[in-house]
Amino acid sequence: MSNFSLKFQNAIKVIIAGTALSTMALAPAHAAAPMAKISAPGFFRMMLGEVEVTAISDGTTDLPVDSLLTNTNKQTVNKELAASYLKSPLETSFNGYVINTGSKLVLIDTGAGNLFGPTLGNFVANLKASGYTPDQIDEIYITHMHPDHVGGLSKDGKAAFPNAVVRADQREADYWLSVANLEKADKNAKGFFQGAQASLAPYVASGQFKPFSGNVELVPGITAHVGKGHTPGHAEYIVESKGQKLVLIGDLIHVGAVQFAHPSVTIAFDSDSKSAEAERKAEFAAAAKDGYILGAAHIQFPGLGHVVKDGAGYRWIPVNYTQMH
Repeated sequence: MSNFSLKFQNAIKVIIAGTALSTMALAPAHAAAPMAKISAPGFFRMMLGEVEVTAISDGTTDLPVDSLLTNTNKQTVNKELAASYLKSPLETSFNGYVINTGSKLVLIDTGAGNLFGPTLGNFVANLKASGYTPDQIDEIYITHMHPDHVGGLSKDGKAAFPNAVVRADQREADYWLSVANLEKADKNAKGFFQGAQASLAPYVASGQFKPFSGNVELVPGITAHVGKGHTPGHAEYIVESKGQKLVLIGDLIHVGAVQFAHPSVTIAFDSDSKSAEAERKAEFAAAAKDGYILGAAHIQFPGLGHVVKDGAGYRWIPVNYTQMH
């Protein structure tokens, strides 16, 4: 064997021995790391024509949807959930949206604040993670005044978005902000009224709450649309830019795994389930026909996608993930 071969073999032995010693020395560093058990900050951004849309997560919470869904039965609900590898109680997303038109920064819904349990209330933190701050928000459009949509408006009696004008349908304001309605409400419903009134109070006092009536353009490119059924003044918001369209439908749907295939299924939270059913069917039909994007408060985050006709119902196609404009 040549001197070169002997030197090569000896060099390999030294490397192997050194690697073994290094591995032994590093062994303690391979102890199990603690589990974080949470995802990254909850925001997702995409462009709609020349408008920037940012979905903001307020968090998730488990809902007993097999008991909450109506015009159906538990067996059907659980069968549909299982087909999507889900079960009840269902971990449900709570989403809001920031629309940057280039001249206005508009927020659609504000999350639950402290009104809907400990796993929600992350809206402002995730808004900041997305690169925006509460004082930058020019206008806030409320789909309806259930606590998980208005709770983030205020904190400790003060406006969380100090420079924003807050807008909602006049019928919604008349219903939830009425002291008379609060006093005569069932004891289980009083909290909904109290939450809405406390959340809106700083804006009402400062004159920053400005209701609207019916279908009306609120700022260039964003139009309010009456979305009947879920609450007395439930509103949807239509965003349009350069021929592209997004309709933010609020609580027109809650459980995608069930209600896309079966849009006749309603939920106990609806104030007028028949009207909510009709509105959902009409919206899905229009979105499937025209191909525009829907944004929903309780579809799995970011809650943005298309619907396509599928037999007697519809199928949900989430928007493609993007990091690029």
